[in-house]
Formats: sequence, structure tokens, C-alpha cells
Amino acid sequence: MSEEKNHKYRNLFLGLLFDAIGMLSFVIPGIGEFSDVIWAPVAGWLMTRLYKGRVGQAAGLITFAEELVPGMDVIPTFTLTWIYTYLLSKKKSAKT
Repeated sequence: MSEEKNHKYRNLFLGLLFDAIGMLSFVIPGIGEFSDVIWAPVAGWLMTRLYKGRVGQAAGLITFAEELVPGMDVIPTFTLTWIYTYLLSKKKSAKT
């Protein structure tokens, strides 16, 4: 298996894990809002480490904002970034 393919599936697994961690605030009533304040900067930083360049920077900012806004935790930002990076942008670059 190539190194790029290893990174692809590693990023998918980590993205699903981080999305699940972000959604845990719904499971634990009362401390959910407080945990979002802690998780938001961590999630933004993790996003910039998983995805380099402009995609990672933009996704990091979006993830940070999404985690801070109450009720937005249901958006799987890490998984959506993976879909954009490995599925949508590949198709876009193949057309040009």
C-alpha cells in the first residue's frame, strides 16, 4: 500500500474519531458547553496538522468556529474536509 493511501485512510479514521469526540458534548449534559470551549482550539489545531496548506488553514478556522457555536457540533467537519480533500478535489484536478 502506498504512503499516500496510508495517509488517506489514517486521516479518515482520525477524522471520524475527532468528529465523535466533538459530538460527545451532546451526550454529557451540563458540561457540554464548557467542553466545547476547550475542544474548539484543540480541534482547529488538529485540523491544521491533518491537512496542510490552505485547505488545512481554512478547515481549522471553520472547525474552531463550528465547535464554539452551540448546537453546531453535529456537523462532521473533519469528515467533510476528508471528503473534500480526497474525493472532490481529486475529481476537480482530474478535469483540468
